[in-house]
Amino acid sequence: MMAFWLIDTLFTCYVVMLSIAIISSWFPEVQDNTIIRFVHFYTDPYLAFFRRLIPPLGFVDFSPIIAFIALRIIAAFLKVLFL
Repeated sequence: MMAFWLIDTLFTCYVVMLSIAIISSWFPEVQDNTIIRFVHFYTDPYLAFFRRLIPPLGFVDFSPIIAFIALRIIAAFLKVLFL
């Protein structure tokens, strides 16, 4: 049960970090904030992987949506593995 809680907590924290990274990308003036730089340091490599697979279509970047879906699939797989 502890493994289930730990996996769920870690993946939820990362989803929150991804959300912060995506929303902060709309506001260039906050990019120098220490917390935002921390969030981008840990989320940009993950998002960059999906951006290489799915390039932006015009001004719309679908890679974060696929990144969220992949994260949920990985979390579900790990929960099943540890239960």
